[in-house]
Amino acid sequence: MILLWMIVILMAGGLLAWLSKKWHPELPRWIALFAVLADFILAVYLWLDAPTATLGASPWLLQLEIPWIPQWGVNFILALDGLSLLMLLLTFFLGILCVLISWREIKVKTGFFHFNLLWVLAGITGVFLTMDLFLFYFFWEVMLIPMYFLIGVWGHANRNYAAYKFFIFTQASGLLMLLSILGLYFIHGAQTGIYTFNYFELLGTSMAPEAARLLMFGFLAAFLVKLPVVPFHSWLPDAHSEAPTAGSVILAGLLLKTGAYGLLRFVLPLFPTATVEFAPWAMLLGAVGIIYGAILAYSQTDLKRLVAYTSVSHMGFIILGVFAFNEWALQGVVMQMIAHGLSTGALFIIAGFLYERLHTRDIGQMGGFWAKAPKMGVIALVFVMASLGLPGLGNFIAEFLTLVGSWQANNWLTVVATIGLVLATAYSLRIMQKVFYEPAPTDHPLPDLTAREMLIAVPMVVLILWLGLYPQPVLDTARPSINQQLQAYQEPEVEEKVAVVAEIPKAELNIEKVKKR
Repeated sequence: MILLWMIVILMAGGLLAWLSKKWHPELPRWIALFAVLADFILAVYLWLDAPTATLGASPWLLQLEIPWIPQWGVNFILALDGLSLLMLLLTFFLGILCVLISWREIKVKTGFFHFNLLWVLAGITGVFLTMDLFLFYFFWEVMLIPMYFLIGVWGHANRNYAAYKFFIFTQASGLLMLLSILGLYFIHGAQTGIYTFNYFELLGTSMAPEAARLLMFGFLAAFLVKLPVVPFHSWLPDAHSEAPTAGSVILAGLLLKTGAYGLLRFVLPLFPTATVEFAPWAMLLGAVGIIYGAILAYSQTDLKRLVAYTSVSHMGFIILGVFAFNEWALQGVVMQMIAHGLSTGALFIIAGFLYERLHTRDIGQMGGFWAKAPKMGVIALVFVMASLGLPGLGNFIAEFLTLVGSWQANNWLTVVATIGLVLATAYSLRIMQKVFYEPAPTDHPLPDLTAREMLIAVPMVVLILWLGLYPQPVLDTARPSINQQLQAYQEPEVEEKVAVVAEIPKAELNIEKVKKR
């Protein structure tokens, strides 16, 4: 029941935060903080209670199944493995930071803001936990609508356009995934006589290659748009730049990761053969995204759009690693999901701190802040170095593992992806040069980080250093789940070998029997 409680706490906390605004203006903030903190404590408890030595026996740590609409094959199934657990830890950690960074920034409709914030987190938690495809689609939509309100109500000047664009892109791609879910449901029902949305039962569904390709593209549409992969990325820079700081952190740190999680959890195991056929094209899209995102990041003058395009580039490494089909690459993908969530989330938080002080995101109007705000300069330097993949920080481990794994699958695309690391150095150093080192165009006062802001920034620094210096606990936690995805991928090869044996003439087999006698 602990898995169910994680979702219930967030949803109930959101409703309570909305209602409590009538009683006291500060209550919504405290209720939201305690709700997310309670979930974070539960997730840490689960991690500490399941030592990595026991994770190798079965990838699944906890499972809950409650009949919901049995005549339709819909059940309330939640399950937790190492991959889900890592994503939950990231979700609740960034959720706490989102409440803290909104403490001073959000001044109107605070109750409704924290309702939407907690319901987005509840939807993301459900996506990472559910093992029923009907329920998965439900939570996929739950996280979409509150995010629309976060951008549209508390965003910047062009917020309505950004909110509509975000909604249309993600909603349309989600509907294609729904069609694929229904297709899989009816194909499995026609074969077995059992109509179900249960992920574990649908895993073994056999289907014609054409049907598998069509259904896989439906899932891919939702996940590649959410990731986002070039050319489905155009909603991201607008949503990032117009959202409030907490919205940008959730978008970069969590919503993008639901796309990567969907690829690992659903696309690889459900459609192993079709995935192998699509892999070269997917890796090409990843390599193009790495270069394209890096070039556009370098050309931006809006600090938040600059950081948004770095996300497009970094997500290219995820698509490259997912379709490399080996443990090195998939471990790199998981590390990238966590490290990118921390480093890019931190850069958006710093952009928010600067906007609160300067009321602009134009880096042409910034400069000379290293002397005025040394604490902010040091924090920014750490995460800029993380973004370019400096050894000793979490992003380096992620990109190293991904490139080693992708090299085993495709040498040339790995070389192209490596060029993206050089471009990442260029745009990362440009941030430090323009914002902190160049002479200031105007003598604008810039207060340094406050105690509340340091409380937000320092834990992120500690975590990105920990991931870079001692990533073993994360790798151990993710390994059983990754091995399970790879087993699903290897099944077509086993079937091919069986087919070859079946074609051996009977005469040859008789000869072997004679020799044995």
